Amino acid sequence: MDEVIAGRWSRRLYALQECLRSAAASIRAHGLRSLLTMLGVIIGVSSVICVIALVQGLSSTITKQFEGLGSSTLTLRADTPLADQLRGQVNRLRLTDVDELRYRMDGITHITPVVPVATREVTYGANSATGQFYGTTESLQDVQQLFPRVGRFITASDDDSRRRVVVLGEQVRKDLKLPDDPTGLFVQIGREWFKVVGVMEPRGEVFGINQDSFLVMPYQTALSFGNVVLRPDFSISFSAQDLDAVPNIKQRAIALIRRAHGIKAGQPDDFRVEASDTLANTFKQISNTVTLVVAGIVGISLLVGGIGIMNIMLVSVTERTREIGIAKALGAPRHFILLQFLIEAMLLAALGGVIGILIGFGLAHAIAAAIPNFPSPAVPWWAVVGACLFAAFIGMLFGILPASKAANLAPIDALRYE
Repeated sequence: MDEVIAGRWSRRLYALQECLRSAAASIRAHGLRSLLTMLGVIIGVSSVICVIALVQGLSSTITKQFEGLGSSTLTLRADTPLADQLRGQVNRLRLTDVDELRYRMDGITHITPVVPVATREVTYGANSATGQFYGTTESLQDVQQLFPRVGRFITASDDDSRRRVVVLGEQVRKDLKLPDDPTGLFVQIGREWFKVVGVMEPRGEVFGINQDSFLVMPYQTALSFGNVVLRPDFSISFSAQDLDAVPNIKQRAIALIRRAHGIKAGQPDDFRVEASDTLANTFKQISNTVTLVVAGIVGISLLVGGIGIMNIMLVSVTERTREIGIAKALGAPRHFILLQFLIEAMLLAALGGVIGILIGFGLAHAIAAAIPNFPSPAVPWWAVVGACLFAAFIGMLFGILPASKAANLAPIDALRYE
């Protein structure tokens, strides 16, 4: 009994090998026609891979930027409904909110206020630079994982003494044409002079926005510098000591600030508390949705490639009608003929898929290189596997009709065909 089963499997394996050999031989015999047949699949797969690689590369870069904030980091910001904004009403946090969090909230650390500086231009000699100028505390370095390339960051002593010191972003240093190590030099902001104590490591661009065009000074210095704003538009970041307690701490912070702002039950908040991982997850969901939608639209071209495969396979069946009749007259079963043409169609689609993956990957790198500061493309494994399987499925789907036509030919009629 075992020998009978082994013999059946041996014959089936031999038949499969013969079908593969015949399909490969047919593709080689009509090389140019096979290439033109695969062209639709190649274009479709390469387009899908190129789009996915570019979107995923951009998504990965942005996600890493958010991850630098840490999953336990929360940010308190003012929030104004659109209707109130149209009426000219703008909500602001209060400077006392920093003390509320510092002295009335346990389980948090790295309380970091960030307040914008009214003056947005710094000069050194005849050179000037603009960017994001803000005041903050030493803990910003831990919250946002910022590290100085030369010199140091803001210290608690700088903040307590309201020292006129600044830390520069790399782009501001370049715009001012300062030396690689400008520590100890003085730059002018408004009418006052500030000593440069450090330059931060470069972080590049995201969405065309240079992340190195910034200047940092001590928080208390920023509050007392220039045109003092009674209620500046600032934010407060802080970190939970226990990662699992982030949801609880968020709710406690909301309750604390509502009480501090005198917001009664039923009234909307004039602020919001955001978690850094929420921003990252939201962006990731958006990018994945965009990837699927765009890839689905571009993938329609694969259907065109499948129709091309079906047309050529129908022509191939017509050309090889007499060959099919001879094979059937010699005892070839119906499923052998069906499998032979079906495998040929799937092989054409699979080869087109592989070539399309290589072309798409190369095209994505070429486009990324042509766009300044665009992140490197990334092709996830599921995109490669999915493209290959979908291409093979297209070949099988559109190869069934020609294969069935070949398998259903009557031997006598096939042998008479001229």
